[in-house]
Amino acid sequence: MTFRPKKIRAVAIPAAVAVAVLFTVLSFGLQGNAGFQDARMSFQRGDQIAMIGLGVLLGLGILAFCRPRVDADEAGVHIRNVVGGYDLPWSVVRAVRFDRNSAWAHLELHDDEQVAIHALQAVDKDYAVDGVRTLRALHSAAHDA
Repeated sequence: MTFRPKKIRAVAIPAAVAVAVLFTVLSFGLQGNAGFQDARMSFQRGDQIAMIGLGVLLGLGILAFCRPRVDADEAGVHIRNVVGGYDLPWSVVRAVRFDRNSAWAHLELHDDEQVAIHALQAVDKDYAVDGVRTLRALHSAAHDA
């Protein structure tokens, strides 16, 4: 079973493209001394390329929010969040939680720690609830075996 966030992808992909395009368009406006009387403030081709590069980097940063993913099977769960990830066997998981006011689901571990599951976000509503139910079923099956 694999789950990835849905709505964040619908927002992040167009936003990343828009930022990259905006910085590219702005870079074409950086020519000559750009209205400055001071010759020390002139823009060169390298400045334009740097502006495009900055737009691409910002776009990639926005796309990082599409990275979350959760993969689970009978043996355990692999969580990949925006930054970092976890490989956990079901034996260390006490419960799969999705509290009413929480932005995303969590795994509650036996050592009283919690691991966020950014792939199951509250904004995805039924999709996230289905993911939590599936994780709970796999967790229950692993503990019953």
